[in-house]
Amino acid sequence: MAPKFRLATARDLSAVDLLFARSFPRLLAADYPPSLMVMAVPQLARAQPDLLGSGRYHLALAEDGRVLAAGGWSWAGGRGLAEVRHLATDPDHLRQGLAREVMARVLAQAGAEGVAVMNCLATLTAVPFYTAQGFLAQGRVVIQLGPGIGFPVLRMARRLP
Repeated sequence: MAPKFRLATARDLSAVDLLFARSFPRLLAADYPPSLMVMAVPQLARAQPDLLGSGRYHLALAEDGRVLAAGGWSWAGGRGLAEVRHLATDPDHLRQGLAREVMARVLAQAGAEGVAVMNCLATLTAVPFYTAQGFLAQGRVVIQLGPGIGFPVLRMARRLP
């Protein structure tokens, strides 16, 4: 059965938390050392209630209602600038076009609302995905998740039509 797509609501918080809990530890493990993962994943794998209730966070759902992929966007200080937020796919459902479809919905909605440039902070694992979606590397960044917890990512950007 084909997945269903819809906008998230605040009631989806625990389902999105479960997606992150399944996704991040498994998918990021190849690119980040275990010592960093044990500190970073608990901070990264938390859904943001304001984002889920914003009308700008998209879900791909299985027939049983499980969240298989999710992602959204928010304005990023400056006219026409926005940021991709919390894109994730269930590791058992990779390469099925779910993240690609969620991203297509994110970009279409953002473009319709006047976004000219979409930025993202891509995990090292996600760089090939974002590159395939037309994002260009802008440079490495280290996100400080706490004292002594530096999480390397790649800042990427894409112009919207």
